[in-house]
Amino acid sequence: MNQLTLYLFIGYPGAGKTSIAKVIAEHTNAFHIWADVERHKLFKNPTHSQKESEELYQKLNDATEYLLAHRRSVIFDTTFNHKFDRDKLKAIAKKYHAKVVLIWVTTPLNIARQRAVNSQTKRNNYDYHMSLEQFSQLASKLEPPTEDEPYVAIDGTNLNEQAILKQLGIKPQK
Repeated sequence: MNQLTLYLFIGYPGAGKTSIAKVIAEHTNAFHIWADVERHKLFKNPTHSQKESEELYQKLNDATEYLLAHRRSVIFDTTFNHKFDRDKLKAIAKKYHAKVVLIWVTTPLNIARQRAVNSQTKRNNYDYHMSLEQFSQLASKLEPPTEDEPYVAIDGTNLNEQAILKQLGIKPQK
């Protein structure tokens, strides 16, 4: 039986977190919770306000706990750039004896900014584009993993499915 796992991400907006999450989802039975999509389901015209984010993440944290309680691994596809938030999810994982895989997507700031703010491309199959101000605000708050946080660093500049699977120790599904 596969180890119950919670996948968490650190990285700038536009770093490649969702691309990696999709690879994991394709090759595991883990449930992909995609915060960007869930925000758009919950709020017709998202503002990304503090109140909106608190409501969204309470629902997503609850969903994560529900899935882990029912022995389903979870890919929590959002930016866990604050150690406080990572610790909150790690506590939920610990409650259900789930392994936590922290993935730090180490895309350089200028590349991530171009991806996140560029209005000529769709982001994650929808037309939401981040303003430079929103990007800068989120990027400035990135707290790298601490010494007591094991993580897998993945370079998001040129993502390769086989390399991602190898780095994460996931066997490819045929």
